[in-house]
Amino acid sequence: MTVYNFAAGPATLPNEVITQIQDELPSLQGSGMSILEISHRSSMFDDIINAVQADLRDLMKIPDDYEVLFFQGGGTGQFAAVPMNLATDHHRIALLDSGHWAAKAGEEAKQLGYKVDTLATTKATHYDRLPALTMTMPDDTYDYLHICTNNTIEGTAYHELPKTNHVPLVADMSSNIMAQKYDVADFDLIFAGVQKNLGPAGVTIVIVKKSLIKEVDGIPSVFNYQLFAKKNSMPNTPPVFNIYATGLTLKWLKKVGGIDEMQARNQKKASLLYDFLDQSTLFNNPVKHQDRSLTNIPFMTGDAKLDLAVVDDLAAHGLMNLKGHRSVGGLRASLYNAMPFEGVQALVNELYRFEKEM
Repeated sequence: MTVYNFAAGPATLPNEVITQIQDELPSLQGSGMSILEISHRSSMFDDIINAVQADLRDLMKIPDDYEVLFFQGGGTGQFAAVPMNLATDHHRIALLDSGHWAAKAGEEAKQLGYKVDTLATTKATHYDRLPALTMTMPDDTYDYLHICTNNTIEGTAYHELPKTNHVPLVADMSSNIMAQKYDVADFDLIFAGVQKNLGPAGVTIVIVKKSLIKEVDGIPSVFNYQLFAKKNSMPNTPPVFNIYATGLTLKWLKKVGGIDEMQARNQKKASLLYDFLDQSTLFNNPVKHQDRSLTNIPFMTGDAKLDLAVVDDLAAHGLMNLKGHRSVGGLRASLYNAMPFEGVQALVNELYRFEKEM
């Protein structure tokens, strides 16, 4: 039985990346040492981390006036790091509340003593659409505007960005980085955990305008952008294996056609599932069409017990990790870059069978 992993993260990796890791694990580049044991101060790792930076720049067309940094702590760590590094003038942040993770970012900043203004929210409609920024943002009030480009739990995504009136735009891109095409120059800072589209959990990418990096007193070293930029992301031991594995995934992405190809594939996969859900008499997707995500698709029957029965039935057919987040319920299919079209075909076929047997 073929198994397809629809987990929201850590998520499926390309098969050839897994195979290459397996082949190279005992001896990296014939060195007699595993990637699990080489020094981060070695020339071998210098080559690895520099190649990852170069491939990120190439794939995302990152301008020269941006730094590419690697942190630990996941996206949650950046909920603290971003305000500590950027909210230094007004100590005030604007937020578009599009779901669980955007709200969590605001809560973390508040705990650190920053003022957070939620300019729009769709909480009242259970985040079934994106919040609309209808005001013209004042350019002398906020240090930045925070958005989450793809809402992993609720299944919405930004296809058009809000107008910020020169206020820096910060994006949590954890669940659709390199799965959907964006222009890096439209953002002032992007951060993303790699564990959904780019690698195993343990690395967080930060892409930040160099002009925003400055000396700030009182920042813990592990969150200090200026220090990480100066030390090539190695003021302490970085997650060596995870950066290496991310590098392999980036090579795979370049080989198969880059972000343009990934977006085309993800649109095809998502359309297949959305088309089924839209005609289904049993399942439904709660998200407004214009804001639907390409990578995370929640759906449900309206009966919590029946939803669980569907999850169990799908698992028995090799379709794994389809239970929805506890705050939403139902089911959720995560269609990240490494999920093959055949996996979505298998899911739709089994959902169709289940519905017909009801």
